[in-house]
Amino acid sequence: MYAIIATGGKQYKVAEGDIITIEKLGMNDGDSVTFDQVLAVNNGKLSVGSPVVSGATVTGSVVREGRAKKVIVYKYKRKSGYHKKNGHRQPFTQVKIEKINA
Repeated sequence: MYAIIATGGKQYKVAEGDIITIEKLGMNDGDSVTFDQVLAVNNGKLSVGSPVVSGATVTGSVVREGRAKKVIVYKYKRKSGYHKKNGHRQPFTQVKIEKINA
């Protein structure tokens, strides 16, 4: 059994027991989170919503929050002496999928 959920502007295929990394939710470790934007559910037969499946939810618990590895952004223009170095660390939340309610 699996479901396709939408959160943080992205879509994820999840099954029970999966640990997914999504955009930061701002919750504490161990908190429960419910995803109500379920786009499709497959439990033997596929049911696709338009746009969401009515009455379907996916519940999970927050494993941890953190920041990803640093991505270096380097800007450079030749012959002018211009160069600029920036770094960025994207915050994330890891969620363990507990139950798919369809």
